[in-house]
Amino acid sequence: MPQRLRLPAVLVGALVVAEAAVLLMRPRERYPREQVEPRAYFSARELERAKAFRNGQFLLFAGQTALELVVLVVAVRRAPRAGRRPVVTGALTAAALVGVTTVVALPLRAVARERATDVGLVTQSWGGWGVDVVKGTAISAALAAGGGALLVLVIGRFGRRWWIPGAAGITGFAVVFTFLGPVVLDPVFNKFTPLPAGATRDDVLALARKAGVDVGQVYEVDASRRTTAANAYVNGIGHTKRVVLYDTLLKDFTPAETRLVIAHELGHVHYRDVPHGLLWLALVAPFATLALARVSERMTLPGATAVPAVALSLALLSPAITVISNQLSRGIERRADDFALRMTGEPDAMVGFERRITLQNVGDPDPPAWRQFLLGTHPDTMERIGQALAYESP
Repeated sequence: MPQRLRLPAVLVGALVVAEAAVLLMRPRERYPREQVEPRAYFSARELERAKAFRNGQFLLFAGQTALELVVLVVAVRRAPRAGRRPVVTGALTAAALVGVTTVVALPLRAVARERATDVGLVTQSWGGWGVDVVKGTAISAALAAGGGALLVLVIGRFGRRWWIPGAAGITGFAVVFTFLGPVVLDPVFNKFTPLPAGATRDDVLALARKAGVDVGQVYEVDASRRTTAANAYVNGIGHTKRVVLYDTLLKDFTPAETRLVIAHELGHVHYRDVPHGLLWLALVAPFATLALARVSERMTLPGATAVPAVALSLALLSPAITVISNQLSRGIERRADDFALRMTGEPDAMVGFERRITLQNVGDPDPPAWRQFLLGTHPDTMERIGQALAYESP
């Protein structure tokens, strides 16, 4: 193959493999749904408010991303020389990149937070927010320093083939992070309390028995100390597997709506979606890391540390891979919705929940198709309502 075509071929190959992995692992079922007009469930004022808020937040997010890319481009051009202690240089450079990108994007993050406060989403003080920023930056910088040092060591040992152990390292780190994150990192920012005995816990156990699911632990998280938004999620693997419910969800939604959310999260447990997500990463990582290596080596200046070039290459490649992986995520969420409907047999509760949570989270129930394709990890609100309306009890 001609030299000039090798890099494009590697890049295209990484994207093709990512798409193939999605096609291999996505749910095969097709769930019927009715076509629903947003104005049938949301007033014109509610729709305008949501679109104005989300459009503004998207522009601020795009601005943050652009600023961070500018920082990385400058860092590549002014990358420090590897010197006599390349590992130390790599670690310090990686930590510095985290710090600088955080500071540069901070004004836009503050504006986004103020806009969220204006619509009633934020409950945390500016001081509390600042503490969270400092803690998050410190943790990210420490992890980046370790990654930068390891990157330099691997490049020094394996040369152009560093992507091989690099892919294994990325997958291994993801497994460790998924296992330890719920018990090591999450408690740094929130308090997690085992769900106490009562109607909600009884619902969890009853649904788990009905589904034949080993639910692991069920926790309530004090999300209300930061936001009025409601949510729930599953994370962890093995002994750290858990279902987490926002306290705002338990407080503000009806028992039927909460039961539906619990059933949805149990669907993720039933289908082993967290381990399967790690499997998708393991399939894609070798090809994506090869592309990362080949792009970054084109950018690295002679004698300079490779850390800024790898960071910039990652920032450029990750969005494309994420757009592809979001297809898998949306399919998994549709399946979990179907599981919840089959476990509860309450489509009306799902319709009510989708309307209420969209209003509470100031979400856009009908986002532009291009934005949903690029960024949507879940089906949009109108699709989920349509799926509930099309559900027929067996």
